[in-house]
Amino acid sequence: MAGSRPEAQDHPPENGFTPLERPAPRLLPHIDGCVLPSLGGFGRHQKQLVVLTWIPALFIGFSQFSDHFLLAQPNGTCVSPAGNHSNWTGPPLLASGAPALQLRANGTAEEPGDSAGLLCACEERRLELQTGLLQNVVTKWHLVCDSAWKVHIAKFSLLVGSIFGYLVMGVMADWFGRHPVLILSALFMLVFGLSVAFSVNVTMFSTLRFFEGFCLAGLALSLYVLRIELCLPGWRFSMTMVASFLKVGGQLLMPGVATLCRHWPNGDDWQVLQIVIISPFVLMLPYVWIFPESLRWLLATQHYKRSKAMMLRIARKNQVDMTTEASGVLAELEQELHKKPQRSCIVKMMSTRNLWKNIVVLCVNSLTGYGIHHCFARSMMDPEAQPTALCHTDYYTMAGIAVATCLALCPAVGLMGRRGGLLTFMIITALASLLQLGLLNLIGKYSLLLRDTLNRKFSVAFSIIGMFSSHAVSTLSIFFCAEITPTVIRGGGLGLVLASAGFGMLTAPIMELHNQKGYFLHHVIFACCTLLCIICLLLLPEPRGQPLPESLADGETFTRQTLLHPGEQHLLLVKYERDYSRVHDTPLHLTATGDNGIES
Repeated sequence: MAGSRPEAQDHPPENGFTPLERPAPRLLPHIDGCVLPSLGGFGRHQKQLVVLTWIPALFIGFSQFSDHFLLAQPNGTCVSPAGNHSNWTGPPLLASGAPALQLRANGTAEEPGDSAGLLCACEERRLELQTGLLQNVVTKWHLVCDSAWKVHIAKFSLLVGSIFGYLVMGVMADWFGRHPVLILSALFMLVFGLSVAFSVNVTMFSTLRFFEGFCLAGLALSLYVLRIELCLPGWRFSMTMVASFLKVGGQLLMPGVATLCRHWPNGDDWQVLQIVIISPFVLMLPYVWIFPESLRWLLATQHYKRSKAMMLRIARKNQVDMTTEASGVLAELEQELHKKPQRSCIVKMMSTRNLWKNIVVLCVNSLTGYGIHHCFARSMMDPEAQPTALCHTDYYTMAGIAVATCLALCPAVGLMGRRGGLLTFMIITALASLLQLGLLNLIGKYSLLLRDTLNRKFSVAFSIIGMFSSHAVSTLSIFFCAEITPTVIRGGGLGLVLASAGFGMLTAPIMELHNQKGYFLHHVIFACCTLLCIICLLLLPEPRGQPLPESLADGETFTRQTLLHPGEQHLLLVKYERDYSRVHDTPLHLTATGDNGIES
């Protein structure tokens, strides 16, 4: 029998040892390289599921920006003055753009004789909203003056609930799977969201909003993870950006939805608005049957029996013949059916050497991006603008900046990659922040004539640039984390970064609670964080075009590439033997050693 075996007998190996045959490489761990391509790649089945993850993104945008209308500050009219003052119509009681007329957190006026103080001294006040609604939570329960602090608690509740939701639901998504977290979050989102509309006081409203934020976080996180894990490397970013566009679309449509709910017969249009933005989540209830578990998570956690049924279903929908194209994968899967599932938790990240550093860097980036975003938004507001114009102009400006950011991210990431794009936008954020803090102060110090004319224009320009770049930093940091975190702990890792983003968002209501005191120091701290992030970003790997890491070992080997080409780096490590026979010693050294250089 001709072949390699007789030839090997003619030439026995050295030392009398017969080389062992190498085992065939495993196919199941290589999901992007072997499993999914054998099942049709990014086929019809995957595309349908990705579309199903896009639909709730619009509804999530409604809920995340509902505070702008449910807790908007009204104008106040003094109907029955306490003293000899006549009827007086004042500006918004807590207008964030007019510091001279604001109230403190405890409801007292900034100055004893100012107009806001007179309004709080009125025995009877009439509150009017300048947004799309006729009545909201603030006007219904008169949360002004001494009760103004309750508005900030209500704003905290949704964000704090989201922070806890990201952390808890992320761990649950890694332990129990993505599908149970998705369904439970959608179900309880309906329960708590609709209950908010029937709150009888502000305490009940804030408590239910906490649980609404908790479920909203679980919903957003599970959809994000499922979308990433359905796609092959070439489709991940584009599919994620479509969902981002839909979320921003919900932000743009929210004022129109509020206007449609304005003329409700009973007058409680804020309750109607809450019901309208929560009711569409009913469409997610059929996801129990039509949306399967993530195949990538099933394989990574060794749920091989469920994986086999899932692979047969995917192949059937993608019209793939499993007996020919996926025979190797199925054969290996049959041999692994006896293994028990192995689950992981985000706590195991601490035993790694590189992975935890990457996640911490992205957490700081996300926190800095959302934190400094509020600083730029606060600087952009015009304190002399009318309340109605202030509300609508700033809201649509921020939404327009979000749209522009999503449009700019697509070509930027395509050209520079994930790490290059993130580093570029972070540098722009740092420059905008430092120029706004330093250059504007110099203009006001050395040129009093230009202070009033240029200061405001430069401030608005730097604020818009800073909001644009900081929004890009936050969006890209979240996506970056989803790509470099292994499948077994992807929910927990993404939850940490999203929770850090929630802490950054908390800076806005915290500053409002303290009446914008310490705003400059707040901006300086985040500006310093941007400089720190620029240095740390150089340590991150580049995941563009790379398969998703599945296990902790895969995530640990997913490290930063060297700047030198591998061949060039090898040349630096090669030791060359040089001939020094023709090099003669110096006369000074010969004298010192006692050798006169005369041959004996």
